[in-house]
Amino acid sequence: MTKRTIQIIANPGAGQDGLNLKTVQQILAEYEADWDIAITKQAGDAKRLARKAAKSGADIVAIFGGDGSVAEAAAGLAGTKTALAILPGGTANVMSVELGIPGKIEDALRVAADPASTVRAVDLGTVNKQKFVLRVSLGLEAAMVAGADREAKDRYGVLAYLWSAVQNLAQSQPARYTLTVDGKKIEAEGLTCIVANSGNMGQAGLNLIPGIAVDDGLLDVIVIGQEKLKGFFAAAGSILGLASVQPEQRTARYAELGQEMRSTIQYWQAKQVAVTATPRQRMQSDGELLEATNVHCAIEPGALRVVVPAG
Repeated sequence: MTKRTIQIIANPGAGQDGLNLKTVQQILAEYEADWDIAITKQAGDAKRLARKAAKSGADIVAIFGGDGSVAEAAAGLAGTKTALAILPGGTANVMSVELGIPGKIEDALRVAADPASTVRAVDLGTVNKQKFVLRVSLGLEAAMVAGADREAKDRYGVLAYLWSAVQNLAQSQPARYTLTVDGKKIEAEGLTCIVANSGNMGQAGLNLIPGIAVDDGLLDVIVIGQEKLKGFFAAAGSILGLASVQPEQRTARYAELGQEMRSTIQYWQAKQVAVTATPRQRMQSDGELLEATNVHCAIEPGALRVVVPAG
């Protein structure tokens, strides 16, 4: 068995319980992994520490944190041979759900340390020269991110985002989007515009629309109106709240919901897209608010290597 050199980067503000070092020591000892840990103190640290680990020859950078921390670490590893392992420590942990990485920290650590795990190449997006792994959005989805506070996320998990979306719907006004999609100018109207690398919404099987893939070399551009968004969030929250529904039934109902959305939205695929909203709307990238008047996004196919479960 070839042991791995693993650099753990931990965001101490992620999750409610943090990362238990005794657990880390016990599990990584099972694989005789050579490991170290660094703690982030401010924005940008995860990117800097990941880049430093890659330059030093680490096999794996394991990031403990939410989707914002994952995006930072991914930016530091883009184009390198060092693979990213995700230790889910946030509220939604969308990228880990997208890639089938276990939500339990112990199991995610085993995926990171096990030489039998698969390393998968996935795409990265750029927005105004900043990297993203999930999506960039204008309008309602950005307001949803801003409106889900720490207390609500700790208490309700991903439902905090759905609740924030429903609350913001009443105050949201449609915008006129001017899009340039692979050089073609398009005008569209809606409550939100999303430029997606991943369509997952933080629950297995729950996607904005079916067919969005993190390894197809394309961005998915979506504009959605008020009534469809209202129905989507209401239906998703209803399904998520049904504890009696079996996982396979839940996934099937999510798929039906996604198919319904796909048939009614405005949708394009592209390698590059620019978006301006009139009037100006909030913007976010992987859970972090953006300060900009417009966005320019591009795709970097296969730019990131991620450790995922074998098989």
